[in-house]
Amino acid sequence: MNSVLTTCPYCGTGCTFFLNVEDGEIVSVTPNKVNAVNKGKLCSKGHFGFDFVHHKDRLTSPLIRKEGNLVEATWEETINFIVSKIKNTVKEYGADSVAAFSSARCTNEENYLMQKLMRAVIGTNNVDHCARL
Repeated sequence: MNSVLTTCPYCGTGCTFFLNVEDGEIVSVTPNKVNAVNKGKLCSKGHFGFDFVHHKDRLTSPLIRKEGNLVEATWEETINFIVSKIKNTVKEYGADSVAAFSSARCTNEENYLMQKLMRAVIGTNNVDHCARL
């Protein structure tokens, strides 16, 4: 069995743990006892929430809706599609017609960059997140 040190993806706290990998699949999680943040402890999501990694329904490539159907696309095609849609929407309806919804799974730094993108580049203060549960 191989152990890989990583950061928990469930919130921006920064808890770390070891993913115990066997035959390319995660089989268990061991908390990192020397991390100053979690000190060897994990919440239930961090400790047991890794089934999504190998789930059969997990998306593995971007999808774009074309003629009513979702089709696989390259990352470059997807990013260009999103950029064009945002630009067209802002041009037609103004900057406050778009918004960003960020994630509690992101770090503080990633959420900071999201709001900076929306405010400085797009020109809107319409930024929210899902951490207000």
